[in-house]
Amino acid sequence: MNLTLTCAWAIRAVLLCSAAIAGGTWAADYRLLEGGEFRSVLPADGESSPASIQPFWLRSTLVSNAEYLEFLQAHPQWRRGTVPGVLAGADYLALWAGPLVFAPLQAGAPVTQVSWHAAQAYCASEQARLPTWYEWEFAAAADEQRADARGDPVWLARILSWYSRPASQPPQAIGLQPANYYGIHDLHELTWEWVEDFNGLFVSADSRTQGEQKQLAFCGGAALSLSDKNNYAVLIRLSLLAAMEANQGGNYLGFRCARDPAPHLSGTPNE
Repeated sequence: MNLTLTCAWAIRAVLLCSAAIAGGTWAADYRLLEGGEFRSVLPADGESSPASIQPFWLRSTLVSNAEYLEFLQAHPQWRRGTVPGVLAGADYLALWAGPLVFAPLQAGAPVTQVSWHAAQAYCASEQARLPTWYEWEFAAAADEQRADARGDPVWLARILSWYSRPASQPPQAIGLQPANYYGIHDLHELTWEWVEDFNGLFVSADSRTQGEQKQLAFCGGAALSLSDKNNYAVLIRLSLLAAMEANQGGNYLGFRCARDPAPHLSGTPNE
């Protein structure tokens, strides 16, 4: 792990410790996903084995501008103009009118232009973390009625249509679309999303032809077939994340948080 990411983990640990000392609260809504074996586009052994997803809690909504403002008020070291460039670049919250003014953006719209480091720090303040790619992909495979809707061409076409729209306006408000099978909102058609392991997803691109199929190589030797139209939407997300640096943000790049189950705690994270 490089020095930048090591610093980020240290910051996360400090914030987790502070939240634990303070008692921590769960203002955000988290939903429990039981996990299981999952056919990811990034097979576990690089060929065909399904990924094994452990149970995890996932935030039902993206982090909003209003929520991120509260975080900045409590953690001034993450305000624009204060964060070192190695943790958040020049694009950090660039659309905000000021360090503590998200106007002209909507309070209920997802916060964007947030670096991976800043997103991790926010999640740590909720005693959480960013979801892994497998966790995000597992949750995002569901539509409103099915845990895995990826075989439905109508659903896939709806998702792909979002990628073709011009990104000339900031994202709309969170929660305008129905929640999916797990009670999670806006995994598609609103923003891109940071994942915890974004920097290990994309290893190299290989444009050589094997028969009629072109391949993209990913971590663990996994390969994603470009001839399978069902993979296009996921490929677009993987390609975007592969191009990012941890201190960068984006006008349509937001985040949500995840958490591992805590067996010694009763109830749910929302209580």
